[in-house]
Amino acid sequence: MRAPSFIVAMLSKKTATLLILVMTFLTTIHAEPKTSLDGPKIVSALEENYGERAAKRGTAWLDLMQADSSSSENDELEKVNRFFNMFHFIDDIDLWGVKNYWATPVEFIGVNGGDCEDYSIAKYFTLLELGISDEKMRITMVKAVNLNQYHMVLAYYATPASIPLILDNIDGVIRPANTRKDLIPIYSFNGSQLWLNKDRGRSVANGNASRIKAWRDLRQRMNTAKLKQPKLKLEF
Repeated sequence: MRAPSFIVAMLSKKTATLLILVMTFLTTIHAEPKTSLDGPKIVSALEENYGERAAKRGTAWLDLMQADSSSSENDELEKVNRFFNMFHFIDDIDLWGVKNYWATPVEFIGVNGGDCEDYSIAKYFTLLELGISDEKMRITMVKAVNLNQYHMVLAYYATPASIPLILDNIDGVIRPANTRKDLIPIYSFNGSQLWLNKDRGRSVANGNASRIKAWRDLRQRMNTAKLKQPKLKLEF
């Protein structure tokens, strides 16, 4: 994963350049817990845009999000992490024909692949739908030391003071952040807030998503139920 230009600017100028992805897809999912999904509409759109196999993946995804009162939040993390980590890793330039494209969960499921942003985003919105509070999750940009590149993961905080658990497509085992010495956090965000990581692991709140043009543009695109077609024809 290449470092986006806005990250370079943020690091060099120490300013808050927030590029946040709080998605609505097919006008049914929002950055709020427990929304109501139109399952048949989602499955129909997947089949129409990406084919029969995509529709089956969509049905499996909807089944995944059925409430289970006996499941703990850790159980939900495990099943969502395991489900999406079965998808194929594909670079944006190969899949979409552009260097950096953050796919919606429906697009990710439709093509059965994507890069680290797409895994993190899909997990985030699925866990929201399962009732996990937005306040407990942060989509987090990190430096992957072993790969020497930028990477994105999802962090889950059981309490505000907890060491977060990391949901990652590279390491499929959910681990506490303090055991992931291979990841250096840079910034993180959820449905409304951005945090910049400072010295000694401190994170500082720095801005609100409502101010960001990227968010407004994305929301407009998603509100039209417009699904992007991949450059590659995938047969997974």
